[in-house]
Amino acid sequence: MSKKDLKDNLLYENKNAFGDASEKEKAEIFDFCEGYKKFINEAKTEREFCESACRELAKAGFVPLSSKKSLKAGDKVYTVNRGKGVIAAVIGKKDITEGINLVGAHIDSPRLDLKPNPLYEDNGIAYFKTHYYGGIKKYQWTAMPLTIHGVAALADGTQIKIVIGEDKNDPVFCVSDLLPHLASKQMAKKASETISGESLNVMLGNIACDDPDVKEGVKYNVLKMLNEKYDITEEDLLSSEIEVVPAFEARDIGLDRSMIGAYGQDDRVCAYTALRAIIDIKKPEKTSVCLLVDKEEVGSMGATGMQSRNFENIMAKICSMMTKNYNDITLRETLSNSTCLSADVGAAFDPNYPEVSEKRNSAIFGGGIYLTKYTGSRGKGGASDASAELVAKIRKIFNDNGVKWQIGELGKVDEGGGGTIAQFVANLDMDVIDAGVALMSMHSPYELSSKFDVYMTYKGYREFYTEA
Repeated sequence: MSKKDLKDNLLYENKNAFGDASEKEKAEIFDFCEGYKKFINEAKTEREFCESACRELAKAGFVPLSSKKSLKAGDKVYTVNRGKGVIAAVIGKKDITEGINLVGAHIDSPRLDLKPNPLYEDNGIAYFKTHYYGGIKKYQWTAMPLTIHGVAALADGTQIKIVIGEDKNDPVFCVSDLLPHLASKQMAKKASETISGESLNVMLGNIACDDPDVKEGVKYNVLKMLNEKYDITEEDLLSSEIEVVPAFEARDIGLDRSMIGAYGQDDRVCAYTALRAIIDIKKPEKTSVCLLVDKEEVGSMGATGMQSRNFENIMAKICSMMTKNYNDITLRETLSNSTCLSADVGAAFDPNYPEVSEKRNSAIFGGGIYLTKYTGSRGKGGASDASAELVAKIRKIFNDNGVKWQIGELGKVDEGGGGTIAQFVANLDMDVIDAGVALMSMHSPYELSSKFDVYMTYKGYREFYTEA
């Protein structure tokens, strides 16, 4: 063995590998990311992602699980959880009790939600009151264009879909900020206190109706316009789920177009790559499952979050359709023999802020799919810590199939931390490790990713799905 071969064999080096890709692979990367950008431009909320995912699954030959009485190898099925989550499966050749290959991502992102009673007028301006969702830097949500997405549920059961601000002829909305000339006290505060949660009020209008008997004419005028376009009243807003998100489209970043800037890449970049990967596999050895859930950004609670029993219930149904003498042990054995990639984003090393990261254990742009053995904070609090055996299994899959990968953790030990759905998957007695795309500006209205990493994440999920 030559000295170079010996060095390459002995040492592990994480480097930007984008430049090492062949011209053919670069073309594949750029083409794949065009599809990704288009998808997330049309899917800015969990409901919209769910709808778009179902359309893509149907085009690829997946059918509703409810349409099947039994399942056999090669069948492609999906099911929807309350319009906010999707489970898609390709049935494998092996007995279901030998386990499944699961890739689980979340499709909710930090945003501004409307309060239950949102509409009011103050000093001749109509506003929506909001309650921010997930971990945001509140000051990042002021003085920029915003759009409104959501549904209003009427008393008769009708659902009205609302989208304002995405069409080029639509107006957009805004949360005002304080001018620097009068902001000396504001700028003396901690960054977490410069903008309060109660100040994130979205401006809607400034023209009052021409009826002198109406006390709040601007509010009334806004309601009248909403009623004309969507046939809803103020009471209908009380039974609505309306989100305020950035008006930006996903765009290429950099002269070389090597990066993507977009809202909601946490975690829709992993959700999209997981979805595309399961669409592109044929007849795997083990049953492959793509799990897209809601509510991760607020602790995975609720009926559409990972802590609900929905995933277990759907897996019980799948197991019962594949097993003659099904019982609860069948499900438990299946889950216990399964492996999961918790498909969530991580933090990329940012040269503008090197002080929060430990370089040897940080992901970099262009390093490939990012494995995170454990998350949590400080002393691994709240973490799911993958075993050495699982890490070895996953790196072998990636190495054998030309998937560029890297491994690290979320910042310095005592700097902070975060979590994913991994701990809740592990509670089901499944082996799980976090694997996804490393981002910069995570949880901001405009997150950044490397196209190389996006593609390698797709490729990694695809190869994992087909692993026996």
